[in-house]
Amino acid sequence: MTRLRALLLAAALALAGCATKPPHPEAFAFGILGDTPYSENETVRFLELLHYVNVEPLAFVVHVGDMKAGGNSPCTDELYEERRAQFDRLKAPFHFIPGDNDWVDCRRPTNGRMDPLERLERLRAVYYGAAVPSPATKRIAGERQPGFPENIRWAQAGVVFTTLNVQGSNDNYGFDAASDAEHAKRLAANLEWLATAARAAQAPGTRGLAVIFHVNPFIESKQDVYRPYLEALRGAAGTLAKPVLLIHGDTHHQRVDHPFKDARGETIANITRMETFGSPWVGWVKVHVDPDDPRLFSFEPRLP
Repeated sequence: MTRLRALLLAAALALAGCATKPPHPEAFAFGILGDTPYSENETVRFLELLHYVNVEPLAFVVHVGDMKAGGNSPCTDELYEERRAQFDRLKAPFHFIPGDNDWVDCRRPTNGRMDPLERLERLRAVYYGAAVPSPATKRIAGERQPGFPENIRWAQAGVVFTTLNVQGSNDNYGFDAASDAEHAKRLAANLEWLATAARAAQAPGTRGLAVIFHVNPFIESKQDVYRPYLEALRGAAGTLAKPVLLIHGDTHHQRVDHPFKDARGETIANITRMETFGSPWVGWVKVHVDPDDPRLFSFEPRLP
């Protein structure tokens, strides 16, 4: 055997060994979708999407909000119930985070001029109330924030997960006094919940932190309403010095990048942003968590 052939054979054997390396015993995957369905046609595709999601071995699935269009789509009880029944088709434990289309924008004329604060409470009753008939095993088992049942926290394989109710449409701020008061109360609760999750991620043996909410916090806003969240996430990344993942929807542009900068304008390497698909693209992202991967998280976009 020539030396060249011996080297090629050794390389092939090495690659084969890598390909057959067993996964870390705590490795798992979960699914993220959002900003869909917005129409009857998208609903048909969305139900097909759920079928594709169900054939995957997923630890859990999260919809990041906007389960309806922002206009010409009244926020009726019937729609809330219909969408919940569709979500119930998912086999993996599931959690829904409301988006601005689902309650903040219910005030729009084409949505029936409904009271967004009343609609938020109705969403909470339909999706998180004790009377919800879905089996408890279908919900992600986690701790719920008192008064904000859409905000939950749980851990798996050393990764702390938390959801927050953070909205587009200026986070429901600047419309009227009642909405401003709601925004202030929710902001304080969200930041407290995020800080609690970040402290939990500091515990020995934890590998990282994943924060999931609806809005793209990098969009322009009045009064810079998303700055407190960006600052809190930067602070968590600096304190933890381990992988931090922000997952959101809202702007319908599937991407994975590193937009967080420090005070010197340099990229904060240990915090990653992943945005899922959104209307008119009816898709989802399979997120892999591998303790053997220094990045901890990797992403597999899926469009049926």
